[in-house]
Formats: sequence, C-alpha cells, structure tokens
Amino acid sequence: MTRVLVTGADGQIGRAVTSRLLAEGYEVTALSLGYTADHPADRVLTGDATSVADVARALQGADALAHFAAIPHPSLGTPYEVFRVNTDSTFNVLSQAGELGIRRAVIASSINAIGYPNNPHDVMPPRFPLDESTVPDIADAYSLSKLADERTALFAHRRWGIDVVALRFPLVKWPHVLEEVRDEVADDPAQMVREGWSYLTMADAARAVQCSLESSAPGAQVIALSARDILLDGLSTELLARYAPGVPLTAPVRGNGTLVDTRRARVLLGFEAEESIHDGSATPEPARRGEQRV
Repeated sequence: MTRVLVTGADGQIGRAVTSRLLAEGYEVTALSLGYTADHPADRVLTGDATSVADVARALQGADALAHFAAIPHPSLGTPYEVFRVNTDSTFNVLSQAGELGIRRAVIASSINAIGYPNNPHDVMPPRFPLDESTVPDIADAYSLSKLADERTALFAHRRWGIDVVALRFPLVKWPHVLEEVRDEVADDPAQMVREGWSYLTMADAARAVQCSLESSAPGAQVIALSARDILLDGLSTELLARYAPGVPLTAPVRGNGTLVDTRRARVLLGFEAEESIHDGSATPEPARRGEQRV
C-alpha cells in the first residue's frame, strides 16, 4: 500500500492524517470542497465526495481510502442535509473503492453512533463503560448518519470484499482546544456525561487511522476510541455517581480513567492512546502555511 485517498482533507483530522501518512512514507491524494491553506499532500484535488465523477478521479492510483468528508455536527445543516451528505458520500466512496478492487478503507464514524450525546430527550446510556455493543438511542440526523455509515461499511465488505474500519471518534481536537473545552465543561459536567467525558488528541486520532490502514483485521469493524483518561479533572466514578446516578458501571475504572472500553482497538488495530491533556504529553498543533483567515 503506497497511495491513500484522504477525503475531507482540509478538515483538522484530514490534515493531521495526511501529515502523519506522509511522514510515514505514504503518498496521499487529498480531496476537499476547498482549501483554507496550503495542503501537504502530493496530489491535491478540489471536489465533492458525493460526486461520482470527483471521487472516480480522486481514486485513480489509490491503494486505500481514508474517508472523513462529512457535515460534522447536526447544527451545521438541516437534518435532511446532514443525513444525505454524510450517507451519500460514504456510500459513494466505499462503493467506488470496492468496484476498483481496493482492499482497505477507514471511515470516520463517531461516538454519536450510539445516539446519546446529541439526543434531545433526557436519556442516559444503559451502562458504562461505553463500547461497540452499547444499544443505541438515536433521535438526531447526524447520529443516524453515522450508524448508517457503519452499516454501509458492512454492505461494502459483503458486496466487494473491501475491509473497512469504522472509527468511533469521541471529541477530537488539538490540545489547546481540548483544554478550553475542559474548562467550559467543568462548569457544567452534565453536558458531556452521556459520552463519558471522552476525548482523543488529534495526534492520537491520526495514529489510529494509520493503525487501521495497516491492520489485517478482516471485514467491517466498528472500533471505539478514547484517550486513556477523561476530559475532566477528578475521579471518573465520583463524576458518574453525581451526574449519572443509577447508570451501572460494569467494569472497574481507576482514577480518572476512560469510560469507553477500547479493548477492540488494542486487539484488532494494535492501537492504544498515548497522549493526555493532563500530563503534558499531547502533541501541539503545528503551524499551517498559507492559511487564509477571515
């Protein structure tokens, strides 16, 4: 495997993944609706991941696919727009990659595939830690689109034999942004309790994508991700007891340990988060050349 098509390449995860893959010796084709700064990929294309022609052009010469093109939050479009764009782009890129005989893909799913974080109703997950088998309760279009994307991955594997890893990303930001979110959430911890105050640094997210591309795990795999600790300072069990009383904790959690079970990431991908915003280990955001600011 030498060339990877990265869709949504101008997004933060898309750029971080591109930089990591290039540093590891890969060639990268970037596809994005537009670019806010110079892009490091050796092949940079402007196009729409929902366009058959644009994706066909972008997949030329590709050995693998890393798909991040999406509307990333339910507030960034109407429910129909969010669902249509996200599911349309995922079906388009996976079906074309499968038809071409590409054998490996990774797609951005989300912790929202379980439905609780953005649920407009007063519901809690049935248990903690959260994992890939957590029963979903979905009432927003973004969460529905991510669950549908995971089923599209299963379809693509069954139809064409392409192996797909769907990474359930939690909150993923560069460390300075995560620290700002932590300080904000500390004033009202209830706002992130339904996702277990989970997060992942950008550098760890990029490494998880590389591990997924290099994994030999067959089929369509859904993988939950998290840092090894929670976003907030404090003991995880005490925070749960206060903000999610009555929700059972079904596995031991030490200190401020994560409330997401990441065993499948370790077993299937050989991935374990290395960075924390609490101990100075997080990689800072690099400077971007030619960034256009409004």
